[in-house]
Amino acid sequence: MKFKAITEKEYQKFWNKHPQKTFLSSIEIGKLRKQNGFGVDFLGVFEGDELVAAAMLTSKVRRFNKKDFYCPRGPLMDYNNKALVDYFVEKLKDFAKKNDGYALRIDPYVIKQQRDINGDVVEGGEDNLNAIDGLKALGFKKVPVARREQVAWMFSLDLEGKTEEQIMKEMSASTRQRVRRTERIGIDIRELKKDELGAFQDILDETAERKSFHSRDLKYHQDMFDLFGDQIKFFITSLDLDKYSKTLHAELDEKNDQLKKAKKDGEKKNIEKDIVSLNLKLKEAEEIREKSGKKVINLSSSMFILMQPEVIYLESGNYNQYMKFNAQYLIQWELIKYGIKHGFRKHNFYGIPDEINTHPKDYGIYEFKKGFNGYVEELIGEYELPLGKEYYMLHAIHKTRDLIQKAKKIIKR
Repeated sequence: MKFKAITEKEYQKFWNKHPQKTFLSSIEIGKLRKQNGFGVDFLGVFEGDELVAAAMLTSKVRRFNKKDFYCPRGPLMDYNNKALVDYFVEKLKDFAKKNDGYALRIDPYVIKQQRDINGDVVEGGEDNLNAIDGLKALGFKKVPVARREQVAWMFSLDLEGKTEEQIMKEMSASTRQRVRRTERIGIDIRELKKDELGAFQDILDETAERKSFHSRDLKYHQDMFDLFGDQIKFFITSLDLDKYSKTLHAELDEKNDQLKKAKKDGEKKNIEKDIVSLNLKLKEAEEIREKSGKKVINLSSSMFILMQPEVIYLESGNYNQYMKFNAQYLIQWELIKYGIKHGFRKHNFYGIPDEINTHPKDYGIYEFKKGFNGYVEELIGEYELPLGKEYYMLHAIHKTRDLIQKAKKIIKR
């Protein structure tokens, strides 16, 4: 085996065919990091003339004038090949140390254990626990959740060999009903151009403030738009209140006709409830029009990465007062259909809370995604390899900071 620097073109060719490829290990992300002051090196291992492992290694000076080296969703290699893993890690470690690194972090796009829709381990399913054992034997330590850069738990839906009708049938009844409802009331989905990303950002920022999470800024999304081209799509959903009111009136006329023909008391009561509900929705639509002063209202925004073999649902936001329209159900359905049509193998709903089968905080995020059917994916996680005393000094600083933050939370209670 031989370790050496490779060109961006060599890395791209290897990445294109590798089963672990994903957008975070793409050269586009490398370019984005370069724009933000990171160093980016492409490194590989050859057996003869064949490239058998590759890494896009990013770096940035942190404290003590030392660098943090990070391989997003990589390195790309066979983690069952112990000789290859040991060799590549040793060479990456040497490279990082020679270039003032205090830590080497890796984040392989490798499933830890196969899980089902409920997050429970599938007996006899895919299992890469040996990969974790191998990394730990080399000195890697698991990065705490609070300092982890990427999600470790995801929810996905296989598309390969499936039809729209089959996927619709396999959804939960409530999800199917919401999707059909959004289609019926006429929610519009529009792809945004670069100069329209402000509308996406407004909704994302409102959601971030409401839910207390950090959102990327407009420049980040504009840079992503430029770098990924046709492989990234931003959408906004909206509702024409006039069309919506007409739909409600048509449904109301239909219910009134049904009420006239109904003979059983139970049937009449159910229809009357529907009529009351429709009248309330008509009143609400008028109130929204008066309050907003708009005929058409924006409901939600979403960002997807379309990179074979996955359609990846990466970011989204919803105006809180319009959540009841369930626009995010429709956008997921439209991108699932897009994936089927264009030969994608998987629709990746992306991040869900860790240890989802223990019902953690934000369980509702998972429940929304679970309604479309699919399965939980747990990756082996992020690991870091200490390269010098600076690592342990920074570790002590992080630990002290975490203890202070924990104490502040206790005091607030």
